[in-house]
Amino acid sequence: MAHVNTDKNNKAEPVVVRLDHTALSEAKSILYQAYRHEPTFRYLFDHRRPGYDQRVRATIRELISLYFELRQEAVGIMLDDTLVAVAFIGDPELRLNLTDQLSWRIRMVLTTGFSSTRRYLDYHEQIKALLPQPLAHQLPLMGVHPKYQNRGLGRMILEAVERLCAENSRGSGLVLDTGNSRYLPFYESMGFRSLGKIQLGTHEDYVLFREVGPVISKASSA
Repeated sequence: MAHVNTDKNNKAEPVVVRLDHTALSEAKSILYQAYRHEPTFRYLFDHRRPGYDQRVRATIRELISLYFELRQEAVGIMLDDTLVAVAFIGDPELRLNLTDQLSWRIRMVLTTGFSSTRRYLDYHEQIKALLPQPLAHQLPLMGVHPKYQNRGLGRMILEAVERLCAENSRGSGLVLDTGNSRYLPFYESMGFRSLGKIQLGTHEDYVLFREVGPVISKASSA
């Protein structure tokens, strides 16, 4: 983690930092708040059945642990020495191989149940069918703590994600999905376009893509 510098008025400025496993607890809390009311999660983990919050917590914990185990990129925003936003980035190959992560699947079944795990894997298979070729980086988890929303931090962390993707030439761009249609104007303002929709019960999950070009240094472009 990094210490956040303040200006002469002692007003903290948000700072983008790379995350490691030491941020696990804080990241879980932020993402739980971000996803517990998200329509896609409510469908996948059956909010009508008792224990929904526990299933959401378990899923987020297992996903974060998996991304750290697989050495995937993770970034956050620090403000007043507090982690207030996080994003996890999957390599182009990761989502394709998610069903092959046997130990992760076992942990998911034990903590969220067979039906929720099956729904989650089916959902990823449907997204897989919409992915562009060559494959893109994935943004499976991104969230801003509710207390710090509407301050431009969502745009700030998404821009940081795009910069990291541009440094990695293995992907053609960045794919994300959302079950909240009210977020579509924001993503469209960031240059994302629709790849298609997935029907999940009575609502639709939107799969979006943005091309992210490689970073070209001044020396190489001269």
